[in-house]
Amino acid sequence: MESVRYDINKYSPRQMVVLPLVLLLLAGIVLGYTMLATGLPLKPGIDFAGGTAVTAFTSDSRETIEATFAGYPLLSVGEGIGGGKYIQFGPMDDARYQSLVALINEKYPDAKVDQIGETFGKTLQGQAFLALIFSFVGMSVVVLIAFRNLVPAGAVVLAAFADIAVTAAIMQVVGIPLSLGTTAALLMLIGYSVDSDILLTTRLLKRKGKLDEKLAGAFRTGIIMTTTTLAAIAAMWVVSTAGQVQIISDIASVLLIGLFVDLMNTWMLNAGILKGYILKGGGKK
Repeated sequence: MESVRYDINKYSPRQMVVLPLVLLLLAGIVLGYTMLATGLPLKPGIDFAGGTAVTAFTSDSRETIEATFAGYPLLSVGEGIGGGKYIQFGPMDDARYQSLVALINEKYPDAKVDQIGETFGKTLQGQAFLALIFSFVGMSVVVLIAFRNLVPAGAVVLAAFADIAVTAAIMQVVGIPLSLGTTAALLMLIGYSVDSDILLTTRLLKRKGKLDEKLAGAFRTGIIMTTTTLAAIAAMWVVSTAGQVQIISDIASVLLIGLFVDLMNTWMLNAGILKGYILKGGGKK
């Protein structure tokens, strides 16, 4: 692979960290603006905002279904289980909901209707944020214990935080909602991020040899690991998108975005901080 031969050592620590920090700042602006405008850093899906999910066993096309429910807050039409259609609606008042159920029973009598109340959605929303916070805090504690040094541990934590923040900002820009599935993808991303960052930090601080050689070797190994994972997730995205399985497509999309962001934050932000730290006398050269 030609990319594995890329000379990462030709950049100074300052040059390496500039782009990731600028993107992290922009991500903070996007998420902060969304928070001020809507009360949430990301647009929530029906799992968190409330709404109605319908599984209809029909051969009707997406266009036909969209025309049928044109008078209701239709969010998406995707492929469901067993060849059916999975239809999502946003929140609505009780009268409109009863009207929707009557129309569904008339058009698709075998359909399954699930309603998520707004209050229950907010409860799920709070639990999901707590899961993200606890996962991140737990990861930070483990990393600090493992390295027992604030600079390398802080670099790993900062890179992981940047992964989540930049990925979330891109989700907001491209319109991927925050749901139970995409929350799970963000949690998985924390694991992927820490894995690559620990590989880099361990190679640079705990192995003997010249800094340039250790950094180049870690870069080759890390790129191969990440591109292998990217290939598997890309295949999942292609299959789920072609089959219109929306939730799997969203999960795969978040992981693809996150892994590309992680490449930048691991090999520019984290590597730049560690390189500067070692050149100033920290760790083993």
